Amino acid sequence: MKKHYLHLSVYRCEKCQGPVVSGSLAVRENEISKETEKQQIGAACLACGSRQRAFPEETPARHFPPIDWPPVGGVNGSSVTAAYLEALNRAELH
Repeated sequence: MKKHYLHLSVYRCEKCQGPVVSGSLAVRENEISKETEKQQIGAACLACGSRQRAFPEETPARHFPPIDWPPVGGVNGSSVTAAYLEALNRAELH
């Protein structure tokens, strides 16, 4: 059975040293298979709103365990990603 997972990581912002939350989605065909269809959703600082493009290698990060994140109503991963990015863009406008 195909399962969808949300991965979250947190690290310090390059600009203000606030918390940056980075997310990605992945799919597993079954419990013992490797994850496929990995998609980076994006990263944004919760303090200053800065969008981070690349994960800074020298900055230590906290990685949270993957969370089962089933698509709602047959929505595929790419449309979930598009909705997330649209929400981030709307938040930047405010």
